[in-house]
Amino acid sequence: MADPKEKFFRHFQAELTLIQDEINNLATISPVGGERQIGIESVLGGISRLSNEVMDAADYIPSYDQRAYSQAIKALTDKLNETTGKLAPKSRFQFKPRSKEGEAATKAQAIPDTRVHRPWGSDGSEHVQQKTAAEPETRDAVGALPSFQAKDYNEELARPDDASERGVRKPSFSTANNIAISGHKGLHIILPSTASRATASGSLTNLDRCIVDMAVPTSSAGVPFAGLALKSIKRSLVIAGHVAGPAHITGIEDSVVVVAARQVRMHDCKNVHVYLHCTSHPIIEDCSGVEFAPLPTHYVDDKLATATPNQWDQVDDFKWLKDTQSPNWNILPEERRVSQDVWKDTVCGSASLKTDDILGQVGVPL
Repeated sequence: MADPKEKFFRHFQAELTLIQDEINNLATISPVGGERQIGIESVLGGISRLSNEVMDAADYIPSYDQRAYSQAIKALTDKLNETTGKLAPKSRFQFKPRSKEGEAATKAQAIPDTRVHRPWGSDGSEHVQQKTAAEPETRDAVGALPSFQAKDYNEELARPDDASERGVRKPSFSTANNIAISGHKGLHIILPSTASRATASGSLTNLDRCIVDMAVPTSSAGVPFAGLALKSIKRSLVIAGHVAGPAHITGIEDSVVVVAARQVRMHDCKNVHVYLHCTSHPIIEDCSGVEFAPLPTHYVDDKLATATPNQWDQVDDFKWLKDTQSPNWNILPEERRVSQDVWKDTVCGSASLKTDDILGQVGVPL
C-alpha cells in the first residue's frame, strides 16, 4: 500500500483536476432553471471539502506541503471567482458623466434655427399646431416579442403514456443544451441519438426503480458528456454512457451503474455494482458495499478499446489509509456479473419486459 502522504497527494491532484474541469464546464451549462447556479454550488462544495481534507491530513503532511495545498486551493477559488464574474449578466445601460462640451452641444441643438422651415415642427415652427398638455402623445412602439420557454422534458417524462404499459420513454432532448433527468419512479428511459446535442453536461437525480440508458447519444457515433453527476438514486440501473471528463456519483444505493469516464468519484454510496472503464484511479469516500467490474464488451467501442488502459480495479478509498485492503469496496466476482447476453438482448433489445423485470435480471434488489 502507498504511503499516506503519497496517497493523499494523488487524491489531491485528482480532486484538483476534477474541480478545474467543473469550473471550465460552467460556461457550457445553461443558466435557465438555475442549472448553472447548481454547478457553481457544486464547485464551491468541492473546494470546501478539499480544504477540510487538507486540514484533516495535517497530522501526517509536512507543513511545506500544507502551504502548497493551501495555495492550490486559493488558486481554485480565484479561478472560480474570475469565471463567475465573466459569466455574470452585464447591464445594457450605463450612465456616463456628461462633459461640458457635450452639454454645450446639446443646448446648441435645442435652439431652433428660425431660418429653416421644418413643417414637422421640430424647431417650434408656428406653422405646426402645438399639442396641448391634455392631448396624449402617441409614439410608434414595437410590439412585445413572443417569449419562447425551454421545453420541460421532465414534465414530458412524467406524463402517463397510454401506449406503453411498460413505462418506456424516449425523450429527444433535441432542443436542450444539457440533459437533466430528475424525480421519476419506475420508468425505463432510453435516450435516442438526437440527445447528442445536449451532452454539454448531464445530471440524473432523485430516481427510484428506474432504468436510464444514455449509451447511444454519448457513444463514438455521438458526443460524450463533458461532465456527469448522478445523485440520490435508489434501486435503479444507470447506463451512463461515455464521459470525456469527470463523473460524480453521490448518494447511490442498491443500484447498478455502467459508465466510461476519464475520472470517477463516488461519495456516500451503498451496495452499488459499478461496471467501469476509467483512465485514472477511481476514488471512493464514505462508501460501503461497492463492487467493481470492467465495462461490458457490449459497450466498448473502438475508441475505448484503443484508449489508455482501463484502471477499473485500481480504486483509492480516501477514508481508508491503512496498509490493508479497504472493506468498503471489492471486485465483483465473475460468476455474479451480468452476462453479455443480458446486456445485449434484455437491457438493450427486449421490448416485452417491464422495468422491474429488467432490474431483477441485472441484480437490482426490489
